[in-house]
Amino acid sequence: MQATQKHLSHWLVLLLSAATGVCVASNYYAQPLLHTISHDLAISSSSVGIVITIAQLSYALGLVLLVPLGDLVERRKLIVSMFFASMSGLIISATAQNITWLLIGTSVSGFFAVVAQMIIPFAASLASPSERGQVVGTIMSGLLLGILLARTAAGICSDLGSWRTIYLVAAITLFIINLLLLKTLPRSPAGFQMSYLRLLASTLRQFITYPRLILYAFLGALNFATFSILWTPIAFVLANKPYFFNDTVIGLFGLAGAAGALFAPYVGKLADKGKSNLVITLGFLLLIGSWLPLYFSKFSLILLIIGIVLLDLAVQTAHVTCMNQVYQLNQASRNRLNACYMVSYFIGGALGSFGSMHIFTLYNWSGVVMAGTCTALLALIIWLIFYPQQNNV
Repeated sequence: MQATQKHLSHWLVLLLSAATGVCVASNYYAQPLLHTISHDLAISSSSVGIVITIAQLSYALGLVLLVPLGDLVERRKLIVSMFFASMSGLIISATAQNITWLLIGTSVSGFFAVVAQMIIPFAASLASPSERGQVVGTIMSGLLLGILLARTAAGICSDLGSWRTIYLVAAITLFIINLLLLKTLPRSPAGFQMSYLRLLASTLRQFITYPRLILYAFLGALNFATFSILWTPIAFVLANKPYFFNDTVIGLFGLAGAAGALFAPYVGKLADKGKSNLVITLGFLLLIGSWLPLYFSKFSLILLIIGIVLLDLAVQTAHVTCMNQVYQLNQASRNRLNACYMVSYFIGGALGSFGSMHIFTLYNWSGVVMAGTCTALLALIIWLIFYPQQNNV
């Protein structure tokens, strides 16, 4: 099967969606288990958040150094090789006896988990223009479901075994999916002939060539920072007064956020119809509003769930639409454009994770809510200032 086809089967779209979600999930297994890992490895609650930060920074580094290779190397071979490498990082994490080895495993799996960001533009290039937004939205649903359901799976596995169990289960799952990808993915010849260093330089030049990329990258960073501000410290909120939930229950809160991921294909359809500016505006308005019920979450479990659903829906709405706009800047350099956008996205997430744990330690939950609200408000202000200059493409 050649990569020149212009229609994707539902089976292949679902497989790519699952592959994307399972791979990127490795960066988030630790989030609902931070309090358990902190106790088991004897490190402070403010320090254990470095696991999430390292995961996201490693992912950002992989976006810079690895994702552009999708424009230079045959993509099926590259994708399969990176899946195996990410699997090795999960095995290191599963056997880690101290924080150093856990960070090494996290770095390896996070660095190679960027294969998810090669799958998305690969699928976009295979899809016809009329279905591209929907295909990207569906695969992005898989990515966000992977991020959110990683928490649920991690919590359940922790209570069934230990916090290490999820890493072993994930490694086995990656192996099975990788075999399916090896059999199913079409071959895709490299689109460019240039040296690796020239490719990296070309990636950075995308910001100069396409000024709109700067806007979407910055919005993506603020968007994911807001997401991380909520999800990084929430395990400590749920594990302590007034809830005292165990790892399984804490992980189940990922299911509440999954509602937003299911909305992604519909967001993609709106983008296909030229409604991108409106969708992004509504997404950021909803992102700001989601923090109101979250403020009262220490007093009401229902409001906490409502806030999670609204926030994740808002994040997915803005993210899918911004990404779809980025992909339309230039079909020939989608991997490099994707790398530029997503490295900004995950740097924002890393900063959100790092900052939220320290804010939570100093100012408790009210400080986290204030930080999240201000970050979302900044994203909306920047968008409203610059979006009149943006034309749907």
